[in-house]
Amino acid sequence: MKYIGAHVSAAGGVFNAPLNAAEIGATAFALFTKNQKQWKSSPLSEDVIAKFQQNCQQCHFNPEQILPHDSYLINLGHPETDKLEKSRQAFVDELHRCQQLGLIYLNFHPGSHLKQLDESACLSRIAESINLALQQTRGVTAVIENTAGQGSNLGYRFEQLAQIIDQVDDKTRVGVCLDTCHTFVSGYDLRGATACEDTFAEFETVVGFHYLKGMHLNDSKTPYASRVDRHAPLGAGEIGWDCFKYILADARFDGIPLILETTDTDLWPQEISELKRLAGLAA
Repeated sequence: MKYIGAHVSAAGGVFNAPLNAAEIGATAFALFTKNQKQWKSSPLSEDVIAKFQQNCQQCHFNPEQILPHDSYLINLGHPETDKLEKSRQAFVDELHRCQQLGLIYLNFHPGSHLKQLDESACLSRIAESINLALQQTRGVTAVIENTAGQGSNLGYRFEQLAQIIDQVDDKTRVGVCLDTCHTFVSGYDLRGATACEDTFAEFETVVGFHYLKGMHLNDSKTPYASRVDRHAPLGAGEIGWDCFKYILADARFDGIPLILETTDTDLWPQEISELKRLAGLAA
């Protein structure tokens, strides 16, 4: 079964996210559990938690279909001790919020060396951050999103994802989210079935599909291997529809949230409907 949706708004309260997802025909969704541009936010009240879980049940969303995303401010590989600690505390808070809501995943960007650490040291620091956070929480898997490799961001090569995972103590609570735009612009071709076959075979060899917990389905405004992160609507960028046809026909991508982060939200119902059609599901 393919779970298909988008990163929807949680404005007015996280309990609105499942309603917003259902409204566009989604069978999966992503959300921020707090304002992603602020370090701190109000704790989740029992009433908010209950409303969120009630709306998820009403709209037929199970935890396996939901992929929360943490704050963009967090850098688990930060080279400066005080800012690293601030990021680690914020990450633990994000995991706790997911735990409170009954969610099982937290998607996050691994981190950046800011040209002050070498890559290997930064990847080890990210893994250490994950270990510390998992020790303070339970039930939620830390899902590393591959990046476009823009600036000093790490996690753009499969080998970097594997290096982080290798240093995580509890491998039952770590996973990967592959973003198609990020994958493409970081140097893995997705233009056509043969390119997809080669790229995902490399992912299986280097990382392993058993770590894949979600995907972001985005086309790319920028060219192959450009390492510039600019999302585009499906079929309106450099990747093209063949990639998404491949993913929707492949059973290796069953049972995980497949999330749109494409740039025209008005197109989401249409994109979701087409992805469902490609997966052989009723629109």
